[in-house]
Amino acid sequence: MFKKFSQLGKAFMLPIAMLPAAGLLLGIGGALSNASAIKAYPWLDQGWLQTILSVMNNAGGAIFGNLALIFAIGLSVGLANGDKGTAGLAGGASFLVYTATISGLLQMFSPKVTIDTGVVGSLVIGGMVAFLHNRYRKIELPRFLGFFGGSRFIPIISSLVSIVIGAIFFIIWPPIQNVMTQAGEQIAQMGSFGTFLYGFLLRLTGAVGLHHTIYPMFWYTALGGVETVAGQTIEGAQNIFFAQLADPNHTGLFTYGTRFFAGRFATMMFGLPAACLAMYHAIPKENRKKNAGLYASSALTSFLTGITEPIEYTFLFSAPLLYVIHAFLDGLSFLVADLLNIRIGNSFSGGLIDFLLFGVFQGEARTHWLYVLPVGMIWALVYYGVFSFFIRKFQVPIPGMVTEADSDDSNQVIDQPSSLNEEAHIIIEALGGEANIISVEACATRLRVAVTDSSIVNKQRIQNLGATAVFEIKGGIQAVFGGKADLYSQEINGILGRD
Repeated sequence: MFKKFSQLGKAFMLPIAMLPAAGLLLGIGGALSNASAIKAYPWLDQGWLQTILSVMNNAGGAIFGNLALIFAIGLSVGLANGDKGTAGLAGGASFLVYTATISGLLQMFSPKVTIDTGVVGSLVIGGMVAFLHNRYRKIELPRFLGFFGGSRFIPIISSLVSIVIGAIFFIIWPPIQNVMTQAGEQIAQMGSFGTFLYGFLLRLTGAVGLHHTIYPMFWYTALGGVETVAGQTIEGAQNIFFAQLADPNHTGLFTYGTRFFAGRFATMMFGLPAACLAMYHAIPKENRKKNAGLYASSALTSFLTGITEPIEYTFLFSAPLLYVIHAFLDGLSFLVADLLNIRIGNSFSGGLIDFLLFGVFQGEARTHWLYVLPVGMIWALVYYGVFSFFIRKFQVPIPGMVTEADSDDSNQVIDQPSSLNEEAHIIIEALGGEANIISVEACATRLRVAVTDSSIVNKQRIQNLGATAVFEIKGGIQAVFGGKADLYSQEINGILGRD
């Protein structure tokens, strides 16, 4: 089950990875082209400039307006075992057939009803296409139908199945849609406590990379709220936020759904970088220079982009209780942001880029972004104090804690690669060779490898190449390499001839 959810989380990362760019376009374009911004900054009232900003706004809006289709394609590609281009084409075609089926049935039987399955529809269609693709992409048909065999069979069969799925959703989705709306209302009625639970549980699931299967339901479906923006009913916290961002007539604070984002900034911009400083100060002085780059780069990554795995995997497995404390503090950050009515949205994560675009640039009146600064300062002190005490008290074996005199390097293979290709060959050897490798994939920061026998994997050798952590799951190995994970995945697959 872990492997399946892990695959799903990785597949979600493919379409989600494009959201920061779309968010930049929509954020900058929407922020600087609305009437209030032009009134506040008259120098923006230039025809050529507003044309550029309008194009940026529309370009970013196009991505968010077709998010369900993009997710269906992304999931089809991400879950396919091979020939991913065909899977993506089948995913796109199937989703169009699926929505057309629902639309046609609504026109015939329920013209006044609207159905929007959002990401749920994407998940079902993408999963169905991937299943059919992996099972039948090498199918052999009778000779007179031979042209439609192999990979050509997948778009055909998946489109036909999409008609059936569309008909099923036409029947079952209206009551489900009502239940989801009611569930969203109940979460909203839980108020700040519900916000705390969301932040706490989201961080806990992030420990095993399963958070990507949770937050999309709040960001893109009715669980994240339902509001009317510019005469249209919008579902999902992020969808609502960006609709309000693009609406020139929107005034006042942004949607309450930003409670699913706003709590991130204090943790990612202040708390975790302070935790890095605490860990750096906790290790022996003779090891600080050698490990300074690791902690500094991890802190900077969290501060700028909100990607926290490089930090979290330095202590997750050596001190799981500390990770639970971290998750609790993150939940409190969401709670405080809710209580202070901080209304900052985001496109991807809670780093400085999103803080500027969707907080500072939108104005204090719409976001209360100034509140993040004192809260962040407090969070930095709390994180520094908690991590300093816990690591020193329990001698948590974080990177750099063990001195060279304490370590046994007698059986350790010392590699000195000079290129990405050589590093990839070393990883292949450390994984037990080509015969032991079933598949190699990557998400934003982790190299995910399915292996035949995990007992022969040399985890230390992989970690010596710069992995923050290497850990074993049933049937596989995951190594946290940060931004190089995808590069390693491509290079290894190229060496193994599995492009």
